[in-house]
Amino acid sequence: MSYYTLVGMKKEPFSTSPDPDFFYPSREHDRALTHLLIELHLRRGLSLILGDVGTGKTTLARKLVKSLKDRGAFTVNIMLDPSFASERMFLLALLSNFDEDLRRYAGRRPLKILKVFELKQVLQKYLFDKCIQQGRTVVVIIDEAQKMNRPMFEALRVMLNYETNDAKLMQLVLLGQTELKEKIDAMPNFWDRVSYRCILNPLGVQETKDMILFRLNQAGYKGESHLFEDGAVDCIHRATQGYPRKTTLLCHRALVSAVMNNRSEVGEDLVRTLIEEDTQAGWLTLTHR
Repeated sequence: MSYYTLVGMKKEPFSTSPDPDFFYPSREHDRALTHLLIELHLRRGLSLILGDVGTGKTTLARKLVKSLKDRGAFTVNIMLDPSFASERMFLLALLSNFDEDLRRYAGRRPLKILKVFELKQVLQKYLFDKCIQQGRTVVVIIDEAQKMNRPMFEALRVMLNYETNDAKLMQLVLLGQTELKEKIDAMPNFWDRVSYRCILNPLGVQETKDMILFRLNQAGYKGESHLFEDGAVDCIHRATQGYPRKTTLLCHRALVSAVMNNRSEVGEDLVRTLIEEDTQAGWLTLTHR
């Protein structure tokens, strides 16, 4: 029996996996999602989401994918790690990540034997077929975009030039840590193409409390008590500084500890004990860099 079933839940409430069903729509995250959907529907091209480690960028990306699939007429390609040694390897990975065989745009030749300019031609033909002939919107989402090098950014800039008189053929969403902005700042001809930009910040105390309650409810909790006392939430927020991933990790440990000690609620004293244990052990996972 799992620990969370002992307190009346059907799923683990504080998993760190980017499950879109556990996407907490804070004011900033909900606004970012809404703006992204608008940009993609209008086919405006390039959107940029920045945020420190653990601010919820990957979960936002998964929620965006789910939202687009629910709406239909979108072809979505999500790349989780764009760290490639060359532009050619990047293009191969990008094309191979589409959920269909693109060799028909290359004269039935395997993509792996094509040169860089030929791979770009395949992508251009594919985008024209999907967007113009079939009326679909092609969306490429790249997480951890700060790992890309300059040739990859240049390749994306060229792709953004594939357009009709009124819309871009490829919709690009880049999500990355704050150093991504420094890379883009050094490329004015790329920065000028950003149609929407947003920075995700940590949560405040009230949003941290709301996120915890939201996750408990999503996991199926129906109890009358809140499980986490207000003092415990305040302590969690101070320790994690409102970063969703760190909050989720600490909440998981606190709830497991409460269950193991046969406690009906997570109190401030329990959370303080966990933080003191981390401090004494020299762990820095709950301290923002």
